[in-house]
Formats: sequence, structure tokens, C-alpha cells
Amino acid sequence: TMLALREQVQQVAPHSAPVLLIGEPGTGREAFARYVHARSARAANPFVTVVAGNLSDSTAEAQMRGRDTAKGIEPGFYDHAAGGTLFINGLDDLSAVAQRVLAADLESGAYTRVGGKQPVALDVRIVSSAQPGLEQRTVPERFRLDLLSHLNVLTLRIPPLREYAEDVPELLRHYADRLADSERLPLRRFSVAAQNRLRNYPWPGNI
Repeated sequence: TMLALREQVQQVAPHSAPVLLIGEPGTGREAFARYVHARSARAANPFVTVVAGNLSDSTAEAQMRGRDTAKGIEPGFYDHAAGGTLFINGLDDLSAVAQRVLAADLESGAYTRVGGKQPVALDVRIVSSAQPGLEQRTVPERFRLDLLSHLNVLTLRIPPLREYAEDVPELLRHYADRLADSERLPLRRFSVAAQNRLRNYPWPGNI
């Protein structure tokens, strides 16, 4: 399952089109976003994460576009990610104003800083994430259909851990080794019985 997904990522990574990662919380959406960035032509440039829930209606425009003040430019997320990748984590929580700002900027390919007059070319690749079912929430009071059409040019579905439980033993070894190193604990291993029990666990929190 994960090998097939990795192959899909390698196919879409070289392109500049926006990527939408659909997956439950804990499935590693940001890790896959970084994987897309690292294998793109923008890999040498910044990777910037925006937590959608932190873009409130009152601050979203300035946070995204930045400000042009008498003291100079206060950069926004577009500026910080210029030439690279802007990862918007959790589209489900994107406020109405943030949706409007993002839709307008993607439509025009440019943005104007708050207080400024000169348009600036939008030079970022947008990678975003959402929980399954976002497409069913495209009504005016929830999520804009025009924005979704800009963001889901390339869509990748990240499966929940319960759908590839064969990887559980490898994940157990990885995290046991990592914890042993970071906490200076003796190496530990899981018995076959413990591994089998954990393969059958539903993993509601995923990885």
C-alpha cells in the first residue's frame, strides 16, 4: 500500500501543480507534503507550513499576503515560502476570509500586500491536506468549491494505518529504537504475540 503511494508521490512531485493530501489525522500528511517538496524542482527553496486553524478572519489576509508599512515590508506566508512550497495543513479548519483570500490569489496568480498597491507574483507551490469527505462539504457556509478546484489538481489519498497493518512490526521497531536512543533506554523488542495483537488493533490515532 505504502509503496504504491510512494510511487504516486514520485510521479506528482516534479510538477508545479497543487497537491491535495486526503487522510485522517495522524496518517503523516505533513511527512508526505515534505516528501513531495523534497522531490520537486523547488527542493532547495523553503518549505513553509501554515496551520489552517490559526488563520482567523481578522488576521488571515495579513498573515498570508504580508503588510506594506511605512517602516517596510512585513512578510507573510507567501513571502516566506517564495520559490518553494507552502503547505496548508487542515483545510477543514480554513476560515471564510482565508478561503476568499487564497481563492482570489490562486485565481489571479498574484497578491497585493495589505497597505500596498503593487501586485506581487505568487511564486509558491501549494500542497494542502484535509480529512476525508472535504468534497462533500463544498457549500457556501463550509468550503468554497472554486477554491477546492484550485487545490485538488493532483489528489493523493493517504490510507489509515488499519489499512496497511502489515507495516506495524516495522513501525514498532522504528519507534522502539528511536525512543531507546532519545531516552537512553536499553533496546527492546516485541514478541510475535504482541506484534500480532497490535496488527489487529484499529489504530484510531494512526501512526
